[in-house]
Amino acid sequence: MQVTVDQDRCCGSGQCVSTAPAVFDQSEEDGLVRLLLPGPDRALSATVRLAAALCPGNAITVLDD
Repeated sequence: MQVTVDQDRCCGSGQCVSTAPAVFDQSEEDGLVRLLLPGPDRALSATVRLAAALCPGNAITVLDD
């Protein structure tokens, strides 16, 4: 699994951080998403996909390996 984020699309809602805090964080400066684990292991797959689905800005992309 490969995860990318588009900070230009991020609106800072924090849904990703609430859903998958091991993978996403928010910048204290501007509130935008920070990707902590661009290649999370399979155990986090469902959580990361849910975070991407909940993102109101569609800023998260998840690709299968």
